[in-house]
Amino acid sequence: MHVSEVWSRGRRFVRVRSRVGLSRTRKSVLPAVQMTVCGVGAYAFAELVLGHRGPIFAATAGLVSLGFSREPRVRRVLEVGIGCTLGIAVGELLIQVLGHGLWQAAIILFVSIMLARFLDRGVVFTTQLGLQSLLVVLLPVPDSGPFTRSVDAVVGGVMALLITMLVPRDPRTEPRAELSSLLTEQALILRECATAVREADATTAWHALVRARGTQKSIDAMRVTLTGSTEVAALAPAYRRHRGELADLADALSAVDLALRNSRVFARRLASVINHAALSDPGAESIVAVLQDLADAVDSLAAAVGERRSDGRDRLIRRARYELGDVATRMHPRLLRIQHLEGETLVVLLRPLIVDLLESTGLSHEDARDFLPDLD
Repeated sequence: MHVSEVWSRGRRFVRVRSRVGLSRTRKSVLPAVQMTVCGVGAYAFAELVLGHRGPIFAATAGLVSLGFSREPRVRRVLEVGIGCTLGIAVGELLIQVLGHGLWQAAIILFVSIMLARFLDRGVVFTTQLGLQSLLVVLLPVPDSGPFTRSVDAVVGGVMALLITMLVPRDPRTEPRAELSSLLTEQALILRECATAVREADATTAWHALVRARGTQKSIDAMRVTLTGSTEVAALAPAYRRHRGELADLADALSAVDLALRNSRVFARRLASVINHAALSDPGAESIVAVLQDLADAVDSLAAAVGERRSDGRDRLIRRARYELGDVATRMHPRLLRIQHLEGETLVVLLRPLIVDLLESTGLSHEDARDFLPDLD
């Protein structure tokens, strides 16, 4: 490879990485300030108010409880506090039986980890229980007693909850961004299916299927985000009034999840229909038009979900609902000039997908279903 080409690729890599890093840094300013205040504040409280010497675990527990994780904070606080306390208790108990030493430390750590996995699936809980049981064996007991670290863990956790209540991040921001991204992905899947029909390419339909399957991780991640956001809204007085909005986002996610599942079924069937050349030219043209219009409507819905202002969001949702409803009214094989059974199957598979998308705009199932023409 030529030196100039290597240099060009290296510069491009650094440029992209720098842009992504700067974007991530800008978004992390407020969380970083919160974590700094939490860690230093917890340490200062434990040292100056409680009189603990070097209460590093208060700062550690505060940072772990606050952090950048999607997991709900109350759960993390409980995992840190209970895991710390139980780890110390297990370590103290086993050390009375086994004594001090490296092989004793190995046995105690293994037993603690297995006990933690038996009691709870939480990664933080397992880490804290195992760490504390190990520290009991390897480090001298603090002057104020072995359970001082448990108190420090509680101090850090409580400090994290206080900061969550008093200086919270808007709990709606991340769920809205993630749902908007999912809808954008749904639109891309529909457009890829349209390309597959237009070019009579079953491979492209399979690519759409793979893309649709790949959205499951994002859906699962958003469910965790919503759980944490709902918890923040319940804790923070400034955002309690938005709990209904978060509940609506959860309902919308459930509907989008179903739509993406139906997209997988549709893409799989589409590949088979293309392989068997089961669509007439007029039918193929109609399916392409429907898929493109449906993708445009989903893009409108993605823009609506991502809109921060409530008035603008309501206006965009009404627009997306109108566009989805317009596509729904055409979903009959006769209206789409479909004559063969396999083509009719595609129409039948698209109908519930559109209903799911209409439900994600806030319509009930019955109201969304009413947009579809009756099949006779």
